[in-house]
Amino acid sequence: MGDRVSIQTFSAGETTTDIRSVAVIGLGYIGLPTAAILASQGLRVTGVDVNPATVEAVNDGRVPFVEPDLGIHVAGAVSQGTLRAQTDVPAADAFIVAVPTPFKGDKSADLAYVEQAARNIAPRLRPGNLVILESTSPPGTTRRMAEVILAERPDLGTEANGGTAAVLFAHCPERVLPGRIMIELVTNDRIIGGLTPEGATAAAALYSTFCQGGIHLTDATTAEMAKLVENAYRDVNIAFANELSMISESLDINVWNLIELANHHPRVNILQPGPGVGGHCIAVDPWFIVAADPERSRLIRTAREVNDSKPDYVVSAIESAAAGLEQPVIAALGLAFKANVDDTRESPAVDIVHRIATANPQAHIAVGSPFSGTGLPAKLAGLPNVALGTAEEALAEADVVALLVDHDAFREITPEQLAGKRVVDTRGFWRN
Repeated sequence: MGDRVSIQTFSAGETTTDIRSVAVIGLGYIGLPTAAILASQGLRVTGVDVNPATVEAVNDGRVPFVEPDLGIHVAGAVSQGTLRAQTDVPAADAFIVAVPTPFKGDKSADLAYVEQAARNIAPRLRPGNLVILESTSPPGTTRRMAEVILAERPDLGTEANGGTAAVLFAHCPERVLPGRIMIELVTNDRIIGGLTPEGATAAAALYSTFCQGGIHLTDATTAEMAKLVENAYRDVNIAFANELSMISESLDINVWNLIELANHHPRVNILQPGPGVGGHCIAVDPWFIVAADPERSRLIRTAREVNDSKPDYVVSAIESAAAGLEQPVIAALGLAFKANVDDTRESPAVDIVHRIATANPQAHIAVGSPFSGTGLPAKLAGLPNVALGTAEEALAEADVVALLVDHDAFREITPEQLAGKRVVDTRGFWRN
């Protein structure tokens, strides 16, 4: 299992796969789209999830979260009989692990979900099976997953099979953008790293059934690191924009106009600032690099600290805007971690609303969202001074307006709706 794989590009015509059945472990924002796209290619796919409500929804052809076009794929695959869901792991030719990899209090990765998935898979394995880790993970996690499985099933290891492992392992990190997952699953290039060359090739053959982008083969550790590097690169550049926004505020400069002017330079492309960085990737993955080499990851750590501190800055700005109002009504526009989705994982907007509401019990926080039908996230649901509705409802009663998420729907807000209100615009919608 220790062989390195030289970087190469895989062509779908180089090999075929004997894989006919796939079990996808974890039916979240990545697992369910992956299961649906594989099932749409005619493979027999079983989705596995610990949440019975998710299993019931999928078997009914429904999607338990908002993602454009996913519902069509799920409903079609279920009706064709190529996709089903259950709570226990079945036998299959290939297993794709797409479970959460959150970080602990010390910012190191919590691999408990991966290890539990490995233990659940182990009894179902047969010689010749392929096990793929798709969850974004620290370097070495794919090898750790293989070690857990082979500890449970030593009959599949190299010592029991003449020096060749009976099961292949690979890492295939997702590289998609929420809101465009079903498009980017097909069109984006894919990096695939194997613990052996055979593992990489077998995984590439499976993904080539739907991936129209380039498929680039390497070893598992490099593939793991590549995904982390992609998100750390984004994080560092966002941190520059966020830090610039705070400096500009202190100098009474419109940061969005400043960035627009600077970006006229042919070799400058500054990103847009915001209230922080959220989601399951950019807000988490750079910490995995820091944990892997704390002494040499100074820039990556600093960027994370800058972005993690930005909600503090926004909270202070909102509290300053509400100063002097005895029982202020604050319209908080948006809760998601990015525009035009309902995903609130690691969202700075949720953190900002929670902190304002708990520190100022006399204030009423009217959250306005285009996804108001999905309800408040658990962190906010029990707060008596937080209510969820539409943007129009929130604006109508607000003394202070805080734009936290750049949903397209908020672009329709008129100057008349903001007249006489104190505004904190973290997205530059009303920069002029």
